[in-house]
Amino acid sequence: MSRIGKLPIELPDGVTVEVTDDNTVVVKGPLGELTQKMDPDISIGIKEGVVSITRPTDQKRHKALHGLYRALVNNMITGVSKGYTIQQELVGVGYKAEAKGQILEMSLGYSHDIHIMLPKEVKVETKTERRSNPIITLTSIDKQLIGQVAAKIRSLRPPEPYKGKGIKYVGEQIRKKAGKTASVQ
Repeated sequence: MSRIGKLPIELPDGVTVEVTDDNTVVVKGPLGELTQKMDPDISIGIKEGVVSITRPTDQKRHKALHGLYRALVNNMITGVSKGYTIQQELVGVGYKAEAKGQILEMSLGYSHDIHIMLPKEVKVETKTERRSNPIITLTSIDKQLIGQVAAKIRSLRPPEPYKGKGIKYVGEQIRKKAGKTASVQ
C-alpha cells in the first residue's frame, strides 16, 4: 500500500470537503475554495473530520494515483486553512522590485525593466530596506500555482555560481564555484 496514500487527513476547524457526482473534490475554508478533478477509480471517504483515500487494486497506475491524490487533497486543505507563502530575494547591485497591484515590476540588470502580470489568486508584496536585498513575498491558497509563479520569477535571473547574483529563495544556499586562479610557474 502507498505510504503516503494510506495516511488519513485530519480536517481543521472551518474546513469542509465535498465530493460531487463527477468525482470532483471541493474544499472550502476560511481563506477560500479550491476544486480538483479526481480519477474515477480513486474513491474518497469523509468520516468524523477525517478524509481517507482508497484505491481499487494494486496496479502500478492505481498505486501512483493513490499517493498523488492524497497529496493534492492535503495541499488543498492546508491551503484553504493556512495558505502558502514563498519569499524570494534579489541579490545583485541595482536589482529592484516593486508591486503595483497584480503587476510585479523588476529591474534585474537588463537594458529594460521586466513587468509580470500575476494571476488574481496570487498576492504579491515587495520589501526594500536600506542596505539589504529586496524581498518579494508571494501568498496564495493554491500551492501548485504559487510554486509555478515563483519558478517563473526565478527563471528571469537564476543565481549564478560565481558571485551568487540572481533571484533566490530566502534561506536557499547557493553552492559557489571557485573562480580562475593565476597560474604559478
